[in-house]
Amino acid sequence: MSTAMDDPDVLAEKKDINENMLGGKKVKIIFVLGGPGSGKGTQCSNIVEHFGFIHLSAGELLRAEINSGSENGTMIDTIIKEGKIVPSEITIKLLQEAIIKGGNDKYIIDGFPRNEENRAVFESVQLQTLVTYFQLLQINISPEFVLFFDCSEEEMERRLLGRNQGRSDDNIETIRKRFKVFVESSLPVIEYYESKGMVKKIDATKPAPEVFEDVKAIFAHMA
Repeated sequence: MSTAMDDPDVLAEKKDINENMLGGKKVKIIFVLGGPGSGKGTQCSNIVEHFGFIHLSAGELLRAEINSGSENGTMIDTIIKEGKIVPSEITIKLLQEAIIKGGNDKYIIDGFPRNEENRAVFESVQLQTLVTYFQLLQINISPEFVLFFDCSEEEMERRLLGRNQGRSDDNIETIRKRFKVFVESSLPVIEYYESKGMVKKIDATKPAPEVFEDVKAIFAHMA
């Protein structure tokens, strides 16, 4: 069901007021999506190095919370091991805190939004951060565009089984559950943004250096 938040004019208006405390600069948010093993993490690191973005990984923020030993982290760990998606409220809260602490005007958010609920909740949220001791600025967030790393399941599976990061979710059964979740939950998000002309698709089956050449062509004007 569509809402006022989905209206193109509303999204455009929200983008116009994405400003932060850094001299009134516009806050640029890029969503980075791709299946598990598509190589988006590697390319996010390249984007940070070459174009000055801060990289926020929804997955890394969740794993940091798990490693904290908190009750919240234990719950997140159970959800991930079952191959399910963490509730939007939890992930968004972690992203909010990271953006506020970052103090930058350019962010790539890796692995989020993972479903339509994530997207709708994130686009409606207002981040509040102190501009001066006397003024409070509310930042409405919507992405500049969505960078989608398109890769076949066969290639992603090969990469995941070949890596050794000690992750409990890098086994064949959980990997295939993650593929299923991505297709059922994340592809509708990509289709939503694609319908608005906001998706930039990258062929991620190629070697990483070749993939980054395609990425550089997209980000060249943001250096």
